[in-house]
Formats: sequence, structure tokens, C-alpha cells
Amino acid sequence: MPVVSAPPPGRTRDRVATEERILAAVGEVLARDGFAAVGVNAIAREAGVDKVLIYRYFGGLPELLRTWGASGRFWPSVEELIAEMPGPLTSLPLHERYALFFERFIDALRARPLTLEILAAEIVTRNELTAILETERESWGAQAESTIGGDALQRLPQLRGLTLLLVAGVQYLLVRSRTIRIFGGLDLRSDAAWDVLKASVRHMAMQMLADEACPQPAPATRRAATRRGRQARQRRG
Repeated sequence: MPVVSAPPPGRTRDRVATEERILAAVGEVLARDGFAAVGVNAIAREAGVDKVLIYRYFGGLPELLRTWGASGRFWPSVEELIAEMPGPLTSLPLHERYALFFERFIDALRARPLTLEILAAEIVTRNELTAILETERESWGAQAESTIGGDALQRLPQLRGLTLLLVAGVQYLLVRSRTIRIFGGLDLRSDAAWDVLKASVRHMAMQMLADEACPQPAPATRRAATRRGRQARQRRG
């Protein structure tokens, strides 16, 4: 059986660097020219590479868009949003997880002006490429629900609709902030305005979800605790 040698380290580095340039070019073309202009030729010109490399490294335009959408350049991953939460996620009460998630989500989108340009373009254009990014976000939403909400979504079905409105509202306000400054009396281009909105989400989460932080024990658990307490009192007496 023939031995297949590994590619030289330099060639591997060159490929990684070229892939990074191609992925960066996707966002630049999308933001500057819109979805109608996105194509292999346009991306290759932006990246300064031969278009053959896009087919060789990614397989084609749809596969390239999926890779770009999943790379974190366009949309913050759930892992990014929970990376610096204080302590293990499962140790935090639900209202705290919920509030922190939205605070990180707001910060992550504000740090991605390119994403805001693309979100604005998506409002007026829908095609095969926008559908790919929509699929990526739907997958993200399902992962976020499972990670942040857990089984609370079964106990609080209204939470899903409320979360959807909040996610959509954050996107809308950020997209509007590209062209206007004041909305509802808040300066959407200031940190202070977003601090107000974060505090509002936190207050709402506390009001709605505080009881979820300390779920009542099951009946069998309560009986066992009662029995242990009675035995302890008898020993003390």
C-alpha cells in the first residue's frame, strides 16, 4: 500500500491563510455590494486568489457560505456568548443565565458592524444565499434555547415567544442605529442606552424567572427531608 506523505508545513500554512482571506472576502462583498453581487468571481477578486481555489478548498459557493456562516464572523456562537460566564453554566439560576446571555448577545452584535450591514440587506433581498444564513441562525437558536433555557421552556412555553421578540428587537434596533441615532428617546449609538436596555432585560428575567432558580423539591424528596429533620430533633431531645 503506497504511503501518502503529509503536505509540507509551509503549504499547510499557505492554505490556511488563503482560506482565511477567502472567508474574509465573503463578508466584505456581502456588506459592500449585497447578496445580488455575491459570486465566486467577486469573492475571488476581493480575496486576490484564483477562483479555482474556492472550489478546491470549499467545494463551491453554497459550501463557502455555510462555512462563513458557521465561522463566527457573521453570528456569535453560543459558546462565545457563554464563554466567560461566572462559574459553570448549570450552577447559575435561570434568570441570571438569561440576563447574561442577552447582555453578551447585545455586545457581540454591536461588535460586528459587518453583520448589521448584512442583516439590513437581508430585509430587502432573499435568495439561496440568504437562506443558508437563515438556516445557520435557526440552528443557533435551537442550541441557545437548549443551553440557556433547558427544560424551563417546557414549563414556561411563553418564554420561547418572549425570547424571540427580544432577539428580533435587539437586531432591529441595531440595524436602525446604522441610519438613525435616537429611537424612543434613547441614543442607540451610546453605551448608556444599551446599558438601559440590558438592565430592562435583567429586571424582566428576575420578575419572570426568579422562582425557577430554586425549584421545589419533588414530594418524595420533601418527605425524606421532613423525616431527617424529625430524627434530628429526636436525637437532640
